[in-house]
Amino acid sequence: MRLLVVCCTLVGCVLSSTSPCGAQQGPNAPPVVARPNAIAGPVRSPEISTDRHVTFRLAAPAASSVALSGEFMRGTQPFVKGADGVWSVTVGPLTPEIYAYNFTIDGVKTIDPGNFEVKTGSTASTIESILEVPGDQPAFYDAQRVPHGEIRTVWYDSKSLNSIRRVTIYTPPGYDSSGKKKYPVLYLFHGANADEAAWTRLGHVNLILDNLLAAGKMKPFIVVMPFGYPSPPSVPTARPAGGLSSVTEEFSKDLLGDVIPYVQVHYRVYTDRDHRAIAGLSMGGIESLQIGLNHFDQFSYVGGFSAAVTPADFPKTFPGVIANPQSVNRQLHLLWIGCGTDDGLFGASTSFSKFLDDSQVKHTFYKIPGAHTWIVWRQFLNEFAPQLFRAD
Repeated sequence: MRLLVVCCTLVGCVLSSTSPCGAQQGPNAPPVVARPNAIAGPVRSPEISTDRHVTFRLAAPAASSVALSGEFMRGTQPFVKGADGVWSVTVGPLTPEIYAYNFTIDGVKTIDPGNFEVKTGSTASTIESILEVPGDQPAFYDAQRVPHGEIRTVWYDSKSLNSIRRVTIYTPPGYDSSGKKKYPVLYLFHGANADEAAWTRLGHVNLILDNLLAAGKMKPFIVVMPFGYPSPPSVPTARPAGGLSSVTEEFSKDLLGDVIPYVQVHYRVYTDRDHRAIAGLSMGGIESLQIGLNHFDQFSYVGGFSAAVTPADFPKTFPGVIANPQSVNRQLHLLWIGCGTDDGLFGASTSFSKFLDDSQVKHTFYKIPGAHTWIVWRQFLNEFAPQLFRAD
């Protein structure tokens, strides 16, 4: 009988358009007042037109101001509020690419609630919405009809840092069926506030390499992407004193003492320096340069993308470069640095290239238009990867 009463009550709530469940009913009940600017139905955002104009929308009847910011524009652009309480703004046409963007609602920066594609990292400051504007043809970072490798997330025991940590690993197409074949390895690092999955989620590392392999532009190799902090940056008490230099020092202990040994035990990889590369972006860029250029016994290919280098520290950070540049040139198959010309670190990268020139160290300095974004770093990987392990 109780079930019947509940069902009847629910039906009554559904059929009544003025008396929601739990509301007071009867002759003394207060009148139901309709909400002003009520939103009817879902709001679509973002909406990409055939000519690549993009419209963003937000249902926020009570908001006083809404603005858009993103990697596809300079500054911000205000939304316009409609009579129905839906704010909107249209930009473009946009060049086909993957962009990050945010809304600012009454002074609070946030994501687009209508978009499920979200960029995340190891801190809240990295949260942004993602907009992918497709082109007429697949991009070099798109999934295409080619053989695909695998992305594996594994846990390992870091004795160096006394913690259980994760590492993301890319294995090329055919790895599992290739018998006893061994592969070279690229150790690839993320930037500040990101994590070990960033190169997959945002860099499309697996798709870029799959496409390069299918086009015959590179040798197959494994990519190992560890967490670049010794501890989560969101834990202030766990941050090493001394900034990036200390972070790199602690991280290098984990990389050399735990990550590389783990990979060599669990994956079919070469264990010599001639088959090992190291590269990274921003914070990961200085990590790769500092570790790679101070451990020639471990790495013969070194890359830094928009690396967070500090010119005043060059002699202290890279003593081996100054002490014996001829030895550096003999031991490195490739030293590659790249930076976008609109990046705040472009000046520092230029200074590092000059430092290498002055030291007579052979290297490549690759410059393209662009800022400190994944738009640039995806292109750098696409350029850098085919140059690895050519000596085989």
